[in-house]
Parts: sequence; structure tokens; C-alpha cells
Amino acid sequence: MHRPLTRRTCLGLALATLAGLAAAAPSAAAPAFPTQPITLIVPFPAGGSTDRHLRAIAEDASKRLGQNVVVENRPGAGGTLGPSNMAKTARPDGYTISLYPLGMLRMPYMHKTDWDPIQDFTFIVGLSGYTFGFTVRADSPFKTFNEYIEAARSKPGTIDYGSTGVGSSPHLLMEEIAINAKVKLNHVPFKGNADMQQALLGGHIMAQSDATGWDQFVDSGKMRLLVTFGEERTKRWPDVPTAKELGYGVVSSSPYGLAGPKGMDPAVVRILHDAFKQALFSPRSMEVMQQLNQEPAYRSSEDYRKWAQATYIKDKSLIEHLGLMAK
Repeated sequence: MHRPLTRRTCLGLALATLAGLAAAAPSAAAPAFPTQPITLIVPFPAGGSTDRHLRAIAEDASKRLGQNVVVENRPGAGGTLGPSNMAKTARPDGYTISLYPLGMLRMPYMHKTDWDPIQDFTFIVGLSGYTFGFTVRADSPFKTFNEYIEAARSKPGTIDYGSTGVGSSPHLLMEEIAINAKVKLNHVPFKGNADMQQALLGGHIMAQSDATGWDQFVDSGKMRLLVTFGEERTKRWPDVPTAKELGYGVVSSSPYGLAGPKGMDPAVVRILHDAFKQALFSPRSMEVMQQLNQEPAYRSSEDYRKWAQATYIKDKSLIEHLGLMAK
């Protein structure tokens, strides 16, 4: 026989039910992401083409997220030092993310690393790619890219060029050209664009292979652009030939995007993706990309991860072909 429910019993049951609901849904009381500034690691020195574009995107994304996106320059190891350290040390809470350059998919083949370029990262969004070019000082004796290559052929071991590090795209595309042209070039690695530009302007190296951080020097007449590495000639420098049309068989744009540590909450990834996608197509970002002769190369989080997986597999053959596999 059931006893009738008293008022006190009913009140107790109601309070217990409310307490149970509150315990079952703690996320309802959790603050929305983000509640503090976000650190965006740019693994190249300040002032280069990548830094210029990412700062424009960060400024617009800050407005959309309601929190500052603070750019931190952490150069080294051909652009892989900053992202790899982030993957190993940062919490997967979305408050520390990084630019993810193409070199991340090549470095593990060339050196023993304590990080995996796919499994240790959460891919957020694909952004853009570079216009690579090869420049010399305005007073250089090399008026064309073919003259530079011919000098390397006639004086083996004496013709040099700089790049932003061993394993970087500017380095590998020149090594591929050297193989195709059957010449030997001396490679001089730098930590980033700014110190390399000064080395070239100071006469410490003969030439440089780089993304369009050299644009201002070419336009001001301090450097001469000998060749670019896209599928077609650029709109900004239409008189400059591509390596492809010169017969060297090399095309490169080195797409880049944003990634965080592995294990990020999909909801946080979605918020970051949406903010940075909008920032990519903002007027300021489009203006900077036009200055750098770049185009948007947007990829969703899932598409960006699939691209990275496919590229990681494909580039193994390139590294093997260049004889750069770690022993």
C-alpha cells in the first residue's frame, strides 16, 4: 500500500529533479568560446609576406571573435619550429593555434622528428598559397634566369642562392630545378625573409628564392625578378617568365592554413574556422593578397586535413628524388 505524498516529499522530489538536470547539463553554464585572447603563431620573422597576410587576417578575425588574435613570430627550422612546438606543448583549447606551412609535410622525411605532421594536429582552415620568385640585386650580372643557370653550369660550386631554410618550398623548388638543369647550386639557409633580403641587398649572397616578400624591392628597382614558379605568369609582373615556360618543369605555390594541437573540441574548431574564413575574404586580406600576388585557397577543416594527408604521401617521392631522405 502506497503512502500519500506529502507536501514536503513533493518539494524534495522537485529539488532533486532540478539538481539532477543541472548536473546532467554542466555545459549550459559554460562560457562561450572565446573568453580570452588567442595566440596565433607565425613561424617566420615579422615583415615577410606570410606575416603581412596573417596579421591582416588576425585583425579581422579578432573583430568577429570578440577577442584579440595576437600574432607571435616564432621562426626556425624552415617554418616548422613554431607549429611543432605548439603541437607538443599547447593545450587543445583553441587559445593557441599556428600557421601550418607546407614544410610540415616534408620535414619529417628529411630529419628525425618527435612529432607527426598529421596525427599531432587539428586542421582548422586552408587559407592561401604563395607566388614564389627568384630575385637578384638590380646591379647583378644576371639579367635572366637562364644566365644564372648557365653560370652555375660553367662555374660549378661557385653560384649561390638563399632561401628560408632547408626543406622549405623555396629551397626544394630550386633543388628540383638544379636536378632538372643538371647543375650544382650552393644553398644558403636563413631563418626568414627579412634577414635574407638584407643579405642579398648587402651583397652577401648572389640571389634568393622566396615568396613575394621581395615585391617592394622589385617595384622600387633595388632587385630584379628573374622568374616566377606558378602555372602562369603573374598579373603584377607579366613580363617575367615562369620556370615552367623556360623548360625547367617546376610549378609550386605551397598552400598554407591554420592548425591547432590534436584533440580540439569540434565546436571550437567550427568557431575558429568560420571567423578565419570570413577574415580570409575580408577587404583588408584581399588587398594584402593582391599586393603579394596571392589568391585565396580556402579549404574547410575536413578538406584541409584530407589535402594534408594526400600531400604528405605524395611528397615522399619528391624528397626521395632529391636525395634528401633522413638516413
